[in-house]
Amino acid sequence: MILVILLLMFTLGGCGEKEAEKNTAPEIEGLKYLSTEDKDYARGFDIYDYSDGYQVIHIQDNESGQYRDYLLIPEGGREPKNLPQDMVVLKKPLDDIYLAASASMALISAAGGLDSIAFSATDRKDWYIDEAAEAMEKGDIIYAGKYSQPDYEMLLEKGCDLAVESTMILHTPAVQEKLEEIGIPVFIDQSSYESHPLGRSEWIKVYGAMLDREEETNAFFEEQKKVISDLEGIENTGKTVAFFYLNSQDQAIVRASDDYIPKMIEIAGGKYIFENLENPNEESRSAVVKLSMEEFYEQASDADYLIYNASIESPLKSMEDLTDKSELFSKFKAVKNGNVWTTDKYLYQATDIMGQLINDMHIMLIDGNAKDMTFLMKVPEKAE
Repeated sequence: MILVILLLMFTLGGCGEKEAEKNTAPEIEGLKYLSTEDKDYARGFDIYDYSDGYQVIHIQDNESGQYRDYLLIPEGGREPKNLPQDMVVLKKPLDDIYLAASASMALISAAGGLDSIAFSATDRKDWYIDEAAEAMEKGDIIYAGKYSQPDYEMLLEKGCDLAVESTMILHTPAVQEKLEEIGIPVFIDQSSYESHPLGRSEWIKVYGAMLDREEETNAFFEEQKKVISDLEGIENTGKTVAFFYLNSQDQAIVRASDDYIPKMIEIAGGKYIFENLENPNEESRSAVVKLSMEEFYEQASDADYLIYNASIESPLKSMEDLTDKSELFSKFKAVKNGNVWTTDKYLYQATDIMGQLINDMHIMLIDGNAKDMTFLMKVPEKAE
């Protein structure tokens, strides 16, 4: 019996040590660890502060347990000796960034760091962020090829000091290898894996650390938090919402029930129509679920509200646009009652102000003034 107890103590103790080790700031020769910066919602990163202005951005994949550390060296600072083998060194100032993670543009712009971006993997015509489009129009930001086919020669010749990539780069590992081979460090933004809507927006703190804009980013994020706090304690309306779009195969593309969109609906005072919807592909990290039109009708036809996600497709201009996609839509409760809304294409690039979408949903659910909305527009019966 004593032996069993000792074995249990050892096992539990070992698990605790392993967990603690995973969340401990790395030891760096010549530097003293000072503190870990506060977070509210994000789970995918930590920022460790060290002496002399050094910082480590720790990117954690909470599902796989894999992580990567990025050492931020202040301007004029020296690279410490004997760094951990996999640690990526980023030397400030970072003012010639190749931005291939389009969702990061809004965060960097909100942080006041737009002038740090010199190259874009998104062409001017595809930006819905005015500041980004204007910067490309002026030539302050140059198109340097899409994420899967960057113009290596241009980036090398013009002194690119960092490539900020989305998780799409994981599907083209040869590109990451080539960038690192020619001396351009690669930072992979994993904010899309955050399950809380403000978890995505909180990644602004990562860019605040990179660009020495922490005061601005903290102040900006506090404004987004206030949107949530202002809605705390509101009574849930009980009204149901379906958030979706249709792809070219006439499938309804919806979000899994544990995704950030359902959380937004809940915070706003509503109820996501799909209560226990999971991604059938267990190996996928995506929260996207594809339903046939018949399956979508069976599960969502009684939803009080339909929100068409036009960040991928074109916004709906009328109810006819929707019923033209499928005659089944004419039988939906929300269509009959005129409660169909659409987003615009700006939404998927607007990771900085996700709190505003929650506010829009709340206004929708209480039949408030649509003029106060940022992202949502009510779909009229006929095109204007």
